[in-house]
Amino acid sequence: MSVSKVIELSSSSTKSIEDAVQAGLRKMAQTVKNIQGAWVNDIKVVTSPDGAVTEWRVNMRINFLVE
Repeated sequence: MSVSKVIELSSSSTKSIEDAVQAGLRKMAQTVKNIQGAWVNDIKVVTSPDGAVTEWRVNMRINFLVE
């Protein structure tokens, strides 16, 4: 039998959505083992006054196996 756990986190990047997701996964992997996958729940952007995207933000859930 295996047991998994889900943790929700937020991450951001000035480059892209993909970079924000990768940054969150890399940070989580520093303290959590056996990461199995992630679900991006929400995508947000921060903009400059002229409407240009200055930062991408993601909220995601990360699934990992409990030893």
